[in-house]
Formats: sequence, structure tokens, C-alpha cells
Amino acid sequence: MKEEVTVNGKDFSVYLTKEEIIGRVWDLGQQITNDYRGKTPIILSVLNGAFIFTADLVRHIELPLNIEFVRLSSYEGTSSTGKLTEVLGLKTDLENQDVIIVEDIVDTGFTLSNFVKTVKSKNPNSVKIVSLLRKPEAISFPVEIDYVGFDIPNDFVLGYGLDYDEVGRELPQIYKLVE
Repeated sequence: MKEEVTVNGKDFSVYLTKEEIIGRVWDLGQQITNDYRGKTPIILSVLNGAFIFTADLVRHIELPLNIEFVRLSSYEGTSSTGKLTEVLGLKTDLENQDVIIVEDIVDTGFTLSNFVKTVKSKNPNSVKIVSLLRKPEAISFPVEIDYVGFDIPNDFVLGYGLDYDEVGRELPQIYKLVE
């Protein structure tokens, strides 16, 4: 694997290896399996960033699942716009369902805190959140993450589904911006 990559003229170095990611995703899958035994949760995967994480995660959840994709956006380039746009919305009836929202990364918490309000307004039985990455020092909106892959510093990262202006999602490792 490449230790460094250049994307859109910016240099990035490896932050989390493929092996570290795979191991942690397996752990998360086992935790969710244990917590939801006897249930059929609905996975709400937030596109575009969480699609690779979701695909790997659901293969490690040993339960029947329903999977739906939603597309939300609050980013442009490397920073948040401060506005949430629901590009592809919810279609499934969530009433009395156990919902697991799958996110790639939580930094300010803006997108997720607003989306959780929308989900809870649909009267689900429960709502839990799993995020591959969380930036604790960047969180400025209240959001409780139930399953966290990795806590990371407030660095810009890409790879494993995360992008920089829609480029770099295919990278199998997570890279951080070299400043």
C-alpha cells in the first residue's frame, strides 16, 4: 500500500492501515450482533462516504438486516457549509423499528444531529449511531455515538469512502492531509 498519495494537488499520508480498519470493523459488527440479537434492525447508511464502511460492517453483523441509503450533505471541499441538504431521503417506515445510522465520520456533528431529529420524528423503537471515525475536539453539536471505530484528531482525512471533492473514496486506507 502507498504510504503517501496526492489528491487534487494536496499530499496525504497514511493514518489508519487497511488491517487496522478491517479489525475494528469486525469488532463493531460483533458488538452490534450481540446488542441486537433477536431483532432485525434497519441500517440507514449515509451516502456517499459511508458506503464502503457499511458494506464491510453488515458482512460482520450476524443478524437479518434491512438496509436503506440516505444522502445528506453539508460539505464543500475540506470544510462544512453549515447547511444540511437531504439529497436522497428516507423511504422506509421507521415506526417501531430499531434503527442504526451508519456514518463514515462525525466531526462537528451538524449533519448527524439534524438527521437524528428527522429519524426520531418517525417514531422508531430505538435509534443508535455507528461511526467509523469521530473527531471529539471538533464536535460542536450534541450527538451521541453509540459505536465508534476510531477517535481521531481534527485532521482532514480521506480514503475508505471518505473523499476530497469526490476524489479518493476508493483508497483502501485512511490518509490524513499533510500540512
